[in-house]
Amino acid sequence: MTGQHEATGLLNTLKERRAEKGWSQEELARSVGVSRKTINTVERGRFVPSTVLALKLARAFDCAVEELFALDSE
Repeated sequence: MTGQHEATGLLNTLKERRAEKGWSQEELARSVGVSRKTINTVERGRFVPSTVLALKLARAFDCAVEELFALDSE
């Protein structure tokens, strides 16, 4: 899995999946009930989403949470 993780130890493919759908950060944020800044910080690996947010994001992309997020193997 590629993606961002910075200091969180969590990899994600959120930005890539969002781009595939043609969604802006604002559109995705609105669809899951958070701010655009929250989406930005998750994409950049600066914020670990709550379980509820991770599940909402997976639902928005119609995929399993594990398809969006994975632990860094370090």
